[in-house]
Amino acid sequence: LGGGFGHFYAYAPSKQQYPIDRYTMEVKRQLDVLDRQLAGTRYVAGEDYTIADMAIWPWYGVLTTDALYGAAEFLAAKDYGNVVRWYDEIAARDPVIRGRKVNRIRGPLEDQLHERHDASDFEHRTQDKLEAAE
Repeated sequence: LGGGFGHFYAYAPSKQQYPIDRYTMEVKRQLDVLDRQLAGTRYVAGEDYTIADMAIWPWYGVLTTDALYGAAEFLAAKDYGNVVRWYDEIAARDPVIRGRKVNRIRGPLEDQLHERHDASDFEHRTQDKLEAAE
């Protein structure tokens, strides 16, 4: 359902109010469910970081920032304080910071690692370093 929101909100060739409203309502419902779950636990499935967080965070977590569809304000995402806390905590994890660089083609050059073949690539082959060497 989140992809439907993104399509009609950000990518559809013509803006149609009904699907935007419908998908917005559903995304906000899902954010509310997640926020209530996170009110009682550190992570989605409890106090430990699990595959559930890894699966859900890339879309629902990032949705609380303007990094996805530029829709955080439209969705009033900051009202979901537990989701925001969860997003921030996971985003600060070193493996997540590193992992988000792999195959990234947008954003700051130092955050782009187009191809990763070795752990040292994070130090030596981000786009800022490759372009500076040209």
